[in-house]
Amino acid sequence: MDGTTVDSIDSRHLRDVMGNFPTSVVAVTTLGAGHEPVGMVVGSFTSVSLDPPLVSFLADRSSSTLPKILSAQRFCANALASDQEALCRKMAKRGADRFDGVVWEKSPLNNPILDGTVAWIDCTIDKVVELGDHLLVVGRIQDLRVASVKNPLLFFRGGYGDYSSSAQLLLDGLRGW
Repeated sequence: MDGTTVDSIDSRHLRDVMGNFPTSVVAVTTLGAGHEPVGMVVGSFTSVSLDPPLVSFLADRSSSTLPKILSAQRFCANALASDQEALCRKMAKRGADRFDGVVWEKSPLNNPILDGTVAWIDCTIDKVVELGDHLLVVGRIQDLRVASVKNPLLFFRGGYGDYSSSAQLLLDGLRGW
């Protein structure tokens, strides 16, 4: 080790290195207090437990959408497909009507299931844990479905792609060694 401590890690350097870990792109959705659809994009969705069936995602504390999801006490995790980058960007934009022109239907828990996704998981909120500048939201799975055989949308090295293009980027990078 070079003596670098965790406290001295530069945030830009951390982002640059973490960008080399590909993540799936998930839209977390619910219906707000006025029954309007709300949603946000996360790149930190993961399976937690099979028994009981739990999943989780991380959200920045400053999110204006997260309080609406927490208030609803339920959410649907929509795994975006590789052809849904425009939808991802729309769902990630602050202050915009994220559902304008977006086709969706209600899940068994009345959460928005976005049209054209790879899969969806309908959850009730089981636990929320404070972790640094983020909140870890743990959901108990109530229902789930594979919606299509499309490739998932991935975020890798600051850009969007799919499994096949990410694999090709990796192979191209290895050829340069």
